[in-house]
Amino acid sequence: EWATNVEKDSKGFLVKRRPSKTSEFGVIASYEDWGPLVSKGAEGGVYRFLDETVSPGGWVYRITECDLNGNENDVCQCLVDVQTEEEQRGAVIAAVGIVVFAIGAVAAGILLDPMNGY
Repeated sequence: EWATNVEKDSKGFLVKRRPSKTSEFGVIASYEDWGPLVSKGAEGGVYRFLDETVSPGGWVYRITECDLNGNENDVCQCLVDVQTEEEQRGAVIAAVGIVVFAIGAVAAGILLDPMNGY
C-alpha cells in the first residue's frame, strides 16, 4: 500500500519486482492493464497491490509513477521476505514458546517471592 498527496500530470503507476541480491526489475502490474493503478487525479490517493504470484524468498518491490510525457519516476521500494509454510509454522511455534516462558517466569516470580509482594 502507498499513498500520494499530489499527482501532477500522472497517468498511473507500475509495480515492479526483482529477487533480492539481483538488479533487474520486471513489471508485474501496470496502470495500463489494471485499473486500480490508474492515477486518482491531481490530489493523489491511496493505492494497494497484492502480489498473488510470488514464491518464497526475498523480493524487492518498486513503485514507479508514469507521467503524461512518458517519464518514469520511482516513488518507493521495499524488501519483502516471503516465508514457506514450514518457516511460518516455526515462527508461530517460537512465538508460543516465548509467551509460555514469559508466563512461567512471571508465575515463578510471584510464587517464589520471599517478600510476599512487599
